[in-house]
Amino acid sequence: MPEPIITPTTKGGVTGHDERLTCEEVTQKGLLDAKTWDQVQTAALAIFKRGQEVAGKAGLILVDTKYEFGIAADGSVVLIDEVHTPDSSRFWKADTYDARFAAGEDPENFDKEFVRIAYADKGYRGDGEIPSMPEESVGVSQSAIYSDL
Repeated sequence: MPEPIITPTTKGGVTGHDERLTCEEVTQKGLLDAKTWDQVQTAALAIFKRGQEVAGKAGLILVDTKYEFGIAADGSVVLIDEVHTPDSSRFWKADTYDARFAAGEDPENFDKEFVRIAYADKGYRGDGEIPSMPEESVGVSQSAIYSDL
């Protein structure tokens, strides 16, 4: 994409899973007033740009990420969760990206997407009992991966 885009979500429903919204719905539903929503968008895009710069210096492409914002007691917008971790972001290896793309291959990545795919292949989408997964194939604790779903 030529420019980053914002795809807002909010915790919704009884499950607490992310509920997708349009940018317009954020203010239409009264989740934020227009001024505050503008501040959130401006901050998110600036943080993402800085993340791309830092990732680029490390030989990575910051593909996408999630930021969680809140409102402090004084009304100011605050960033309230991790930033640019493999749990919140997707990173691709920059030096192999072009060749892999040209060959129709998935980019080499540094994120937890492979774990999500493995669980989705077993029919798990974050609800119910977590299916077993051999530790050697995952390399991390199953409960830690899906604690934020």
